[in-house]
Amino acid sequence: MLEKVREYIQKENLIKDNTKIIVGLSGGMDSMVLLDILTLLGYSCIAAHCNFHLRGEESNRDEIFVKKWCKSIDIPFTSINFDTNQYALDRKISIEMAARELRYNWFETLRKHYQANYIAVAHHKDDSVETVLLNLIRGTGIKGLTGISAKNGHVVRPLLCISRLEIEKYILERDIPHVTDSTNSEDLYLRNSLRLNVLPLLETLNPSVKDTIYRTSRNLTEAEKIYSESIQKSIKDVFSDNKIDINKLRQTASPRSVLFELLTTYNFTPSTIEDISESIDSISGKIFYSDSGSDLKKKKYRLIKDRNYFLLDVVNDIINDNQTYLIEEETTEIDFPINLKIREISSPKDIIYDSRFLYIDADKIKYPLVLRKWRSGDWFIPFGMKGRKKLSDYFSDRKFSLKDKEDAWLLASGDDIVWIVGERNDNRFRISEDTIKIISIEQVC
Repeated sequence: MLEKVREYIQKENLIKDNTKIIVGLSGGMDSMVLLDILTLLGYSCIAAHCNFHLRGEESNRDEIFVKKWCKSIDIPFTSINFDTNQYALDRKISIEMAARELRYNWFETLRKHYQANYIAVAHHKDDSVETVLLNLIRGTGIKGLTGISAKNGHVVRPLLCISRLEIEKYILERDIPHVTDSTNSEDLYLRNSLRLNVLPLLETLNPSVKDTIYRTSRNLTEAEKIYSESIQKSIKDVFSDNKIDINKLRQTASPRSVLFELLTTYNFTPSTIEDISESIDSISGKIFYSDSGSDLKKKKYRLIKDRNYFLLDVVNDIINDNQTYLIEEETTEIDFPINLKIREISSPKDIIYDSRFLYIDADKIKYPLVLRKWRSGDWFIPFGMKGRKKLSDYFSDRKFSLKDKEDAWLLASGDDIVWIVGERNDNRFRISEDTIKIISIEQVC
């Protein structure tokens, strides 16, 4: 088996010769075999043990065991204690996710501290098979069916080429001691249930089902490389400035796949992406939300179906429609919620004809000016016209999307709208031959 792992390391270009490796050592069969093989292959190893304090005295037993073992074979050893339950509670994540974050964050800290090149963990072929089934049950794209990757950044998995049975045989042949995690025999967790119940049942249908699933995942790994290259090109073509061009999306080989690979990165669930895909040819105005779950670190996104685009934005960035901001007479600039520069100009000849600028008669406005979002029933008299127009009608005429409407800011004098910022000013406040004092307001982008 030693040669098999050596060949796998070379084939996958996992570890270069004469390098230092942080080895995750739990004390279980898999990690004990990993440490033994890497040291026999001549790598400089530092054993790292995490005590998550999830199994009472059994957790402490594991730490004591691996410390003694490493001392007996003269392997550098380091360990750390985590309050995993509190970490999971503080971040509102599962115990499994908490343990994973704590483990890999600490391993990376160790790698930098010891100037090591790699972090080696003991996942094997059976683990990869279980991962494929887990992802299949939960719902996944093609990437999820490729199983566990042999290398991810500095993390390497040299044992992915061997099975659990091969590990058990090796540990007997080498007479390597190990500890057993009592929770491995409990089917409370989905992965354990797959290992203890589902896979044995599948083996009654096909005794070599694990090898079959593993080979399939390897084939899919190669296919996924081609798929990803094509998908990323399509995403680049259809997605820019947080907008998905629906017409270009229709022209891709698989709009559904493009949406899936693009929107899963923004925490949209497969079922929601399915609904989005089915809405491509529907009327505009539909809104879809991502699922941030209980993870407070995840942003919550919203996707709006517009006429020609899907518009993406962060829900947390949407400003309260009822919020107002006052601009006093002496104010020369504001930088929130938008950036406006305000000054007095002496002559109409200084006027810049650009929608970013507003020029009004100072005697026709009342301070403080109010900056706010639009509301139902708002109206104004568009510059150059005499009759009033509802803002809702104006927005429709100008083909504003829902997001465009939400992003629009109004500058008002009392209850009267002076300017749809950056868009159109009200005719009542225009400058004329009788204007004595001109106020210039510039929207700075």
